[in-house]
Parts: sequence; structure tokens; C-alpha cells
Amino acid sequence: MSHDLRAPLRAINGFAQALLEDCGAQLDTVAHGYLDRVRAASRRMAELIDHLLNLARIARLPLERKPVDLSEMVRTIAGELGETDPARRVEFVIQDGMKAQADPVLAAMVLRNLMDNAWKFTGKHPAARIEFGATVRDGEPVWFVKDDGAGFDMAYVDNLFAPFQRLHTTADFAGTGIGARHGAAHRAPARRAGWIEGAVEQGATYYFTFEMANRET
Repeated sequence: MSHDLRAPLRAINGFAQALLEDCGAQLDTVAHGYLDRVRAASRRMAELIDHLLNLARIARLPLERKPVDLSEMVRTIAGELGETDPARRVEFVIQDGMKAQADPVLAAMVLRNLMDNAWKFTGKHPAARIEFGATVRDGEPVWFVKDDGAGFDMAYVDNLFAPFQRLHTTADFAGTGIGARHGAAHRAPARRAGWIEGAVEQGATYYFTFEMANRET
């Protein structure tokens, strides 16, 4: 199905590019703009297909619990994010000693997606703070990733857990609507949903848990 969907997208993008190269001199600015929008839409559709495939894979992955150093994972991710844009002023606050019995692959996917989102949604602030830590709820550890970025209106919080739903426009923040806050992070920690809190221009905090080892998933 993925292959069948990609083939016409490649054709759309390819012929739009060919039209620009072969007939570009005969087209006015408006026509160039239309073709650019066609190509951008085809690329966005390809991204949606990729993300849907990832979402399907995550749902099928078996869980393999091992001791996981979450703090170390987050430090590695933070370092990689910093390297993508060294000019940004972002303070990473990472609590030491955060360890869990979890699937290392899925845990890494969750943390990377949440950190990516925190990095993205603080991008319009001259200085930002991204925090990783833990608290306790109902006697169990709860981990969180917190940022002081764009945030969102809590009246629309349920939209974050529905594929393709976005609370920010693509012009403001790139994305497809299948992201950490309702995709991988919603399913991967151990088939348990996290929850999220936020406020407009005051950032967001995503909380998540790992199913205890003596429970069935």
C-alpha cells in the first residue's frame, strides 16, 4: 500500500519539476508559485506516509524490558539537538539517575520524539529551557519532558491524541500531526497513555509512565 501511494507522488513531484525546468522561462510568477505549492504538497504527503508507517510499526513491536538509563538517553538526544543549531540558546535541565525497566528501543523513540517536539516548539523564543525529570503519582514514578515554548490551549488537549490534528499551523511549526504527543509517545511507553499539560506561550509538559514489570501489557 505504501509503495502504491508513493508512485503517483513521485510522478506528481517529478513532472512538476520537469515543467519548471523545461518551461520555466515561459511561466509567470503566479504559475511558478502554483508549481512550488504542488511540489510542497507532494512532499508533505510523502512525510505523512512515512509517519503512518512508523506509527504502525510501533503498535506491533513486542516489548522487551531491560534496565534503561533514561537520563543518559536524554543527554545524548540533547547533545544531538544542540548540534543541529549551535546558535540557539537552550538550557537543558536533566535530572540525574533516572532509570526504568523498559523496552530500550521504544523508550528511546519516546524520549527522542518528546525532546524533538520540545526543541521545535521553543524555536521562536530567543532563549529556552527544556527539562527532563520525574515525579510520583499514585505511588508510581512518572517521567516528564517540559518546555517553556509555544504551548497550547488546554481546551483542545484531546486533539493532540488524534492523528493529523494540529494545534499550530505548518507555517508556524513544521510537522504532520503524527508526532510524539499522540503517536509514538502515546503508544510506546508500554501501551499506556501519558497526559499533557500546557498553556499558550507558557510551554507544555508531557508526562508518561512505563507499565510495571509484573503487570500484563
